[in-house]
Amino acid sequence: MRYKFSENLPKKLQLNKLLVAFFLFTTTVSCTTGDDELSNRIDKSVNLRSLGDSAHDLLSDEKFSSINIEIAYVAGYAPDPGALEIFRNFLKTRTFKPDGIAIHVRPVESSGQAPFEIEEIVKIEKETRTAYNAGDEIAVFIYFADGSNKDDEDGKVILGSAYRNTSMVIYTKTIEEFVAKAGNLSTKTVEAAVLNHEFGHLLGLVDIGSDAQSDHADSDNDGHCTARGCLMRSSIEFGYGIANMLDDNGVPMLDFQCITDLQANGGR
Repeated sequence: MRYKFSENLPKKLQLNKLLVAFFLFTTTVSCTTGDDELSNRIDKSVNLRSLGDSAHDLLSDEKFSSINIEIAYVAGYAPDPGALEIFRNFLKTRTFKPDGIAIHVRPVESSGQAPFEIEEIVKIEKETRTAYNAGDEIAVFIYFADGSNKDDEDGKVILGSAYRNTSMVIYTKTIEEFVAKAGNLSTKTVEAAVLNHEFGHLLGLVDIGSDAQSDHADSDNDGHCTARGCLMRSSIEFGYGIANMLDDNGVPMLDFQCITDLQANGGR
């Protein structure tokens, strides 16, 4: 910024104008610095911990009375509105959040990195996520991806993954392709089932943050339930067998054993 003063003005007046200009400049710099400092004061690390570490905080109102869910989706792969409503109702049923559950959805540019390794999803989150815990509000980040997981294989595809204490990815493109092949399922139903299932992992199921109160953990698939028809069966996450569990009348519910685990950790 350049300031020009007339040589014909009295020196005292020139000095006053210079001081005013300097004051305006330093005020602008100070405000900018203040914003940066405020951003730096956000403790992002509490949202970047191991899966299950925030189960109690998500379930109870002991520390957080509301949940702020940030959904970032690649253009063309927006979440189904009906699936989000089912998802919200699931959270209301299983958590104590008297100040509500907010879901904010926004488009983001494609990373161009598909198919994904989970490390690439972590990098995308770092560049994309804006919502972190604030006051009595706990934040969750969900990325709706425009590609598949690199570990997909014939007969077994990954529909979603919870990979941190407040972080999930939904492989939307894979879900759409899966629904098209199945023929008897809707995107709404499959998407809602995967959202509920993956958030179940954030809530600590099974035995990854919410201690199992009975013997129902799947020894062959960590974090999953052995009860037939339970939402936390591994087939929901990995795709195989999901067609036998879903129909357009709704998505699977949690088995009473999983519900007992959540209740023991502060949930409903």
